[in-house]
Amino acid sequence: MAAPRKYSLELRERAVRMYRASEPKPQIKKLAVDLGVRPEALRGWIRQADAGERDDRLTTDERAELVALRKENAQLKRANDVLRTASAFFAAQLDPTRPR
Repeated sequence: MAAPRKYSLELRERAVRMYRASEPKPQIKKLAVDLGVRPEALRGWIRQADAGERDDRLTTDERAELVALRKENAQLKRANDVLRTASAFFAAQLDPTRPR
């Protein structure tokens, strides 16, 4: 069974709405004190709300896929370098007109 939540979902949603609605953006610490919540809790709620709505950040799945693709890309580059070197070596061995 999951542990009971310390802060209600309604409070979380209201806190995020208050943060987004205020201009200029208030300090999270001050707003958290005003609402009676921990600053790190409020910061986490804001990040969670932003993660689903912001288009300029990668999702967790996209970030994991990017890491995997970068690893694969590096591996393929190493394989291409080996094949290029081997190709040059064997081409030199098979070409009888090439001076050694």
